[in-house]
Amino acid sequence: MAKMRRLTRYAVVLATVAGLGACTSVKEFFTGPPEKSVEELTASEIYERGQAQLAAGSEVAAARTFNEIERLYPFSQFAKRANIMSAYASYEGGQYTDARSAARRYVELYPSDEDAAYAQYIIALTYYDNISDVGRDQNITRNALQELTEVVRRYPNSDYARDAALKIDLTLDHLAGKEMEIGRYYLKRGHYSSAINRFKVVVDEYQTTSQAPEALHRLTEAYLALGLEREAIASAAVLGHNYPGSDWYVASYELLTGRDIVPDNDEADGFFSRVYRQVIQGKWL
Repeated sequence: MAKMRRLTRYAVVLATVAGLGACTSVKEFFTGPPEKSVEELTASEIYERGQAQLAAGSEVAAARTFNEIERLYPFSQFAKRANIMSAYASYEGGQYTDARSAARRYVELYPSDEDAAYAQYIIALTYYDNISDVGRDQNITRNALQELTEVVRRYPNSDYARDAALKIDLTLDHLAGKEMEIGRYYLKRGHYSSAINRFKVVVDEYQTTSQAPEALHRLTEAYLALGLEREAIASAAVLGHNYPGSDWYVASYELLTGRDIVPDNDEADGFFSRVYRQVIQGKWL
């Protein structure tokens, strides 16, 4: 009896579905009508679909949907906005190459638009987010530095320039860290000239980074290993002038006084100051 009641209810459902008309399938009755293809939608409707996909966490699908607006309605008011949204959605979905391509297209087409700074910032982030540790090749880091610099140069008054400037400092420190890693490798193995060249790059090109004090100390160390006392003293003098309270200055000072190259008394600071003025600044009076 129970089985017959279930079959009866099922028959009622089928009858109801049949009564909806020949144009409505059983699947449509339970799931709703099939989603329209993008070719059937207006630019506004496609944009709304892309936003809905983005809100649902389907960033890659959203990017593809926004791209359809540019394909189907390239001259509509939604095309420009869809371009930047495609870049954003691709970036959020981890599709960095696609994000970079869409963002570059936006910057090229609308360089003076209010969202151009954001597009350039997205380009930079696609590199910055993929910076690897200093033990690996740093081409991506250099690309990040270049694109972050473009944000600051082209859009200095934008909200993104401030954050780009901070990331530039971190990127420079990363590049300096790579030079230090190689320099320490050479120093440890007694390749002092090669080590000196690496440490000089840090001192000359990355002097504002956190790596600079160690680079000056390592220069002092390498010069002493080669018997170049004058150069060692000059490096220590620069270190003492710019980073007088750093541990690296203390290490260099102990290295030099331990070999009786500089006085081991209260006159040492005056000695380094005099060396800095004479050797570095060229002021002999």
